[in-house]
Amino acid sequence: MSMQSVANASEPTTVWLEQSEDRYFVRELEKNDGSVVKVNQCLKGDVGHVVWDAAIVLAKYLETKAFLNSATGLNTLASKNVLELGAGTGIVGLVAATLGAHVILTDLDDLQDLLKKNIGVNQTLITGSATAKVLKWGENTTDFLPPPDIILMADCIYYEQSVEPLVNTLKALSGVDTCVICCYEQRTEGVNPVVERRFFEVNESFLTVQIKKKSNSIFNFFEYLCPAKCWKCTVIVQ
Repeated sequence: MSMQSVANASEPTTVWLEQSEDRYFVRELEKNDGSVVKVNQCLKGDVGHVVWDAAIVLAKYLETKAFLNSATGLNTLASKNVLELGAGTGIVGLVAATLGAHVILTDLDDLQDLLKKNIGVNQTLITGSATAKVLKWGENTTDFLPPPDIILMADCIYYEQSVEPLVNTLKALSGVDTCVICCYEQRTEGVNPVVERRFFEVNESFLTVQIKKKSNSIFNFFEYLCPAKCWKCTVIVQ
C-alpha cells in the first residue's frame, strides 16, 4: 500500500454514546483484515482526549507492506516491544497491539482512565499485549527500560515548551536498535512552524517524507535508529 493510499484509507466513523455522567464519542478504525478498532473520545478534555488525523495515518501505516515479513506473511511488529509517547486515546498503540506487538501506552495521569478503557474495549482484538502507564516527558524513564524495539509518536510536535523534554525522553528511551516512528501534521499557522523548526534543530539527523491527505493537509513521517551519531534515516516510499 502506498503512502497516498494510507492517507486516503477508509474514513473512520464516529458514534455517540452516553455513559453514566460522561459523554463519549467513539472513533472506529477498520483494519485491513476487516476487524474494527474502537476508541472512546471525551467530549470534554484536553487535546489528548480525542483522536487526531496524524494518529489515524500512523495507525494505517503500521499495516502497510513496510511492516510485512515476506517470509512468514506476518506483520514485523509481532512480538516486538513497543512504546507509544503521548498516546492520548491510544489508537496507534492499540493497532500495534492487534498486530502482535507488546505495547506500553504512555501519557499523563489524567489520560490513564481513558487509555485503560480503550484497552478493555479492544481486548478481543489484541494478539500481543497493551498496558497504560504514566510518563511525563523530561522525567525519569527508568521504569521503561530496557529500551523498546520501537517508539511510536503521533502529533507530539505542537507545543514549544515540550520540545526539549520530548527530545530528552526519546534519547533516554532509545537503545542502539530502537526505531522511532513519528507522524505529525505540518501546520503553517501560529507558532507551529517555529515549534517544528526547533524540534528538527535539536534532531538534525531526522529525515522527513511528506504525504498528502484528501484535504491536502500535509503529514510528515520520520524514522531513525538511535542513539547519538549512529542514527540511520530511512525514507518511507510513497
